[in-house]
Amino acid sequence: MQIATTHKNTDFDALASTIAATILYPGTIPVLPKNLNPNVKAFLSIHKNIFNIHTSDDIDLNKVDRLIVVDVNKWDRLDRMKPLRKKDDLEIILWDHHLMEGDIEPDWKCSEEMGANITLMIRQFKEERKVLSPMQATLFLAGLYEDTGNLRFTSAKAEDAYAAGYLLERNADLKVINSFLRPAYGEKQKNILFEMLKSAKKMNINGYNISINKMEITGHVDSLSVVLHMYREILDVDAAFGIFSVKEQKNCIIIGRSNTDDINVGTIMKTMGGGGHPAAGSAMMKSVNPDTVEKMIANLVEGNQHASVQISDVMSFPVFSVPSDTKMKEVAILLREKGCTGVPVVDNGETVGIISRTDFRKVRKDSGLKAPVKAFMGRNVITIEPGKSPIQAAHLMVRHDIGRIPVVKNGHIIGIVTRSDIMNYFYDMLPD
Repeated sequence: MQIATTHKNTDFDALASTIAATILYPGTIPVLPKNLNPNVKAFLSIHKNIFNIHTSDDIDLNKVDRLIVVDVNKWDRLDRMKPLRKKDDLEIILWDHHLMEGDIEPDWKCSEEMGANITLMIRQFKEERKVLSPMQATLFLAGLYEDTGNLRFTSAKAEDAYAAGYLLERNADLKVINSFLRPAYGEKQKNILFEMLKSAKKMNINGYNISINKMEITGHVDSLSVVLHMYREILDVDAAFGIFSVKEQKNCIIIGRSNTDDINVGTIMKTMGGGGHPAAGSAMMKSVNPDTVEKMIANLVEGNQHASVQISDVMSFPVFSVPSDTKMKEVAILLREKGCTGVPVVDNGETVGIISRTDFRKVRKDSGLKAPVKAFMGRNVITIEPGKSPIQAAHLMVRHDIGRIPVVKNGHIIGIVTRSDIMNYFYDMLPD
C-alpha cells in the first residue's frame, strides 16, 4: 500500500499537493489529517467523494510500504504517522518547497524554494504530459493562489506564475476558487482585530518597522492568520507578529506576516518550533510566558542570528560521565572539581541515567555516599539530537522538569545542554 499525506491544519496547497501525488503515483491513497484549514474543510464538504479522501483511522499502517509526504518535512507535523518512522522497509518520497531542514529522511525528494509546493509537482506533470480534469486544475490553482497570495507574496517565483497559466489553460475555474478562498472573517475575528489595533505598538529594528502584539483569546478562533494579515496591512509595517495566548490551555499561538525578504518569518518560526514561508509562518508553544515570546521574536528579528542556531552551537563539551557503579562520594568530588551540577551515567557506551546535585538530597546517611550512583540516579533519560533548536530543548526541560539533556548522535553522547546554556541563548549571551 502507498499513501500520500501532509501537515496538520491542512491548507489548499497541502491538499492540492496530496491529490497531485495520487496522479504522479497511480494507486496512491490520499490521507489527510483530521485538523483542516476552515476553507479546506468547506471545500471538502462538497468535493470529498470526488477525491476519495481518507484519514489515518482508515489506514492499516502495517500495510504501508511507500509514504509520499508533501509540503512538510517534519514527522511531528504529520497526523498519527509516527509508527511509520520505525518501519525498516518503508520507502519515503518527499515533495517540499520549504528549504528548512526537517527530520524526515526520504529515499527520494524534490526540495526547492518555491511560492507554492504544487508548482513543483506541476513541473512534473508537464514533463510526464499528465492530463488534468478541470476540477483537478481548479484545486491545484487554489493551492497555488493561497500560498502565493494570488502571486502577490514576495515568496512567489516566476515559475509559480507559469504554473498558474498552465492550470488556467486546463480550465481551472476562478469562480470556484474565489468562493472557497474567501477569508473566514466574522464577529470573533473583527473583535480581535479591533482590540489588537487599540493596543498596537510599533518599533524600529534594523531600520524596519515591526509590530508585536499580545492578545488573550478564549476558546478556539478560526482564521487568526487572516486577522494578523489585516493587522499588518492596516498598520503598514514591514512585519507583524501576533502572540495569541489561550488562557484555558496555557498555550501560545504565534503568527507572523512579513512584507520584506529581509525578515524571514518562516525561519523565525522554525526556531520557535513551527515553520512557514519567508512571508508567513506560525508556531505553537506550550507553558510559556507571552512576554518571553515577545522578547524572543524581537531578538530573532534583530539580526536573525539565532534563526539557524542549533543545539550543537550551544551545548557544552566534552562530556564528563561516570559508570553506574561509581560511588556517590566520588561523584560529589567530580561535580565540585568540574564545577557542574550533574553528569550522565554511562555503561558500555549507553546512557543509563543522570546524576545531579539534587539527587544527593536522597542520601540520608553518610553510608549512602559509599553506595553506587545507580542507587540514586534518575533513570528516565531524555536526550536530544544536535540538529534540534534551543527552543525544542527548552520545551523538553519544561515538560520533564529537568536541568540538563544529553546531546546524542548515532547513539553516542557528543555534548550536553543545560539550563544555563539555554538561558545564555535566550538572553543573547552567545559568544562571538
